[in-house]
Amino acid sequence: MKTPNNEAVEKEMVVTERFSLKETFCDALYLKNANFGFGGVGEATYYRTYSRIKEDGSQEHWADTVIRVINGVMSIRKNHYVMNRLAWDDERWQIYAKNLAHAMFDMKWLPPGRGLWVMGTDYVYERGGAALNNCGAVDTTELANAADWTMDMLMCGVGVGFNTVWEGEGVTIPDKSRPIDFLIPDSREGWVTSVRMLIESYTKGGSWFRFNYDIIRPEGSVISGFGGTASGPEPLKELHHRIESYLDDYCHQKSDQTRTVADIMNAIGACVVAGNVRRSAEISLGSVDDETFLELKDYKKHPERTEIGWMSNNTVVLEKSEDFQKLPLIAKHIRDNGEPGIMNLINVQKYARYGDKTEDKAWLANPCSEIPLESFELCNLAEVFSARCEKEEEFYEALEYATFYASTVALLPTHRCETNAIVVRNRRIGVSLSGIADMLDEFGATELTRRLRKGYKLVRATNKELAAEAGVPPSIRVTTVKPSGTISQLVGVSSGMHFPTFQYAIRRMRVGNNSRICDVLKDAGIPNEPDHYSANTTVFEFPIDQGKTRKATSVSAWEQFAFLAMLQREWSDNMVSCTVYFDPVTEGDQIEHMLAQFAPIIKSVSMLPHSDKGAYVQMPYEGISKELFDERLAKIPDIDWSGFGGSDGVESRFCSNDSCDLIS
Repeated sequence: MKTPNNEAVEKEMVVTERFSLKETFCDALYLKNANFGFGGVGEATYYRTYSRIKEDGSQEHWADTVIRVINGVMSIRKNHYVMNRLAWDDERWQIYAKNLAHAMFDMKWLPPGRGLWVMGTDYVYERGGAALNNCGAVDTTELANAADWTMDMLMCGVGVGFNTVWEGEGVTIPDKSRPIDFLIPDSREGWVTSVRMLIESYTKGGSWFRFNYDIIRPEGSVISGFGGTASGPEPLKELHHRIESYLDDYCHQKSDQTRTVADIMNAIGACVVAGNVRRSAEISLGSVDDETFLELKDYKKHPERTEIGWMSNNTVVLEKSEDFQKLPLIAKHIRDNGEPGIMNLINVQKYARYGDKTEDKAWLANPCSEIPLESFELCNLAEVFSARCEKEEEFYEALEYATFYASTVALLPTHRCETNAIVVRNRRIGVSLSGIADMLDEFGATELTRRLRKGYKLVRATNKELAAEAGVPPSIRVTTVKPSGTISQLVGVSSGMHFPTFQYAIRRMRVGNNSRICDVLKDAGIPNEPDHYSANTTVFEFPIDQGKTRKATSVSAWEQFAFLAMLQREWSDNMVSCTVYFDPVTEGDQIEHMLAQFAPIIKSVSMLPHSDKGAYVQMPYEGISKELFDERLAKIPDIDWSGFGGSDGVESRFCSNDSCDLIS
């Protein structure tokens, strides 16, 4: 590593111990064939998103990624044991790691997308566990601190939730006539520091700074370590300009505290997306009594927010029984705008699974609302796929492995002291399931309930056993249902608890024209056309069959709510990420009744109207007939990935309510 002055400095390793699967096992794993889901979609998604360049310059294939991930998670656990002088039996863990790897290779369980991409890399070994976590949240009482942490975590790929409680006291316009020059370092830390300095010049009466962007690497430069290419300084310049204008407006009483917080946080998210970091996602949490908050996405009233307002889902927090009297108002906003979502804080803090009384101090949430969080807290996830488990016992084994992965990641400190203080106390994890709608339609509600109950007990017991052996407290919460975007595509199952939009569909994949995968897909003859919305981007089309599971339009909003309540009762002691889809014509006037019946017994939910087939061109999914599916499938060629190389992966950058995968 080098400083901005080009002076070499020694890196301090967070993970010093290493674990390696034995070479003979790895050789055998290379002989296995990977079985990706949804025909060519799952495999193309893997190579586009998660396959990295190996140390020898060659491209990862699935076995390579599995080996990297397993070596990485085992190294983290070994490092914890050795650093704390706990016994480490390498032969015992070799056997366990082999079973862990086989189950991952067969996609019975998988780490989250960020785990597939960054686990086992020097970036994690050198900088700690922030980039391995899916979920984060921050309280905005201290605005500069919140903005600093938010930008830092977004640039590590963590989705961040924030509230709007900043009171805005003591804010003054700084003296801009005598600025202090500040040369912004070409680093994540440099960008974050500049944002903190700018905000504090207003909130703490600090000096005014004239930022110098000269040493920020130009657009297109390779970013070593975290991967990707640089955006150049323009997104940061735009962010500084926006924050200055927002705080000036606040000082001139042109905006209130809620609007200022939301604008600054959304602008930070927009900057990070433009800055070529992987996916950025936010959720804004507000009061049902806050009219400004409820109107944040009223773009007819606030057209200027269209540039940044899309960065966050917006959710109202129901904190007391009186708040439930506002459900008619919430229902009206949902019918009009598809927002806000709701978070029942009473249940979050009182219950694990609904009915299991156990305290949780969380008062915030992550962007897709599957994890409740304290301020500065992080949580990592892992996922299990029943469809890949031929026998019921394999399902429970997969749950054990997913618990092992998540519990191990929680052992690794981050680079933020305030975050570590909470993580070491809570050790919060989220073992999730995907393809749950498939399970419901295959097994029926009674059998699904039995498996969920048994599975929850196993996850809880496994986590306690692992915690005792590692000398740490067990996790305060262990299960969830996450939305599962690209990961469910790798496996070929419905996302999270959601029913598929169509049985037969065209699945569209957006790929940058300068990426290596674009040439591979074009050379293979995958149908494609230029992107109507993004320059230098190609849209590829794959036909997919999502199986016999009922499509979403045939499942009433009432049944979706009942399904959500069952999962909150039987499985998730965190929350369930759920978007209930409704028919605006036949069910729009029933939203208030649904909320009145289910809001008191769940923890979180969002609602959206069903999208019309063909609502806009190049939709991610477009329903087609069985005949057209068969016709298109017959024309899809096999893709030869043997010559693919030079790609370090790229992930979706936007978050929608239901899948955190709006554009992919």
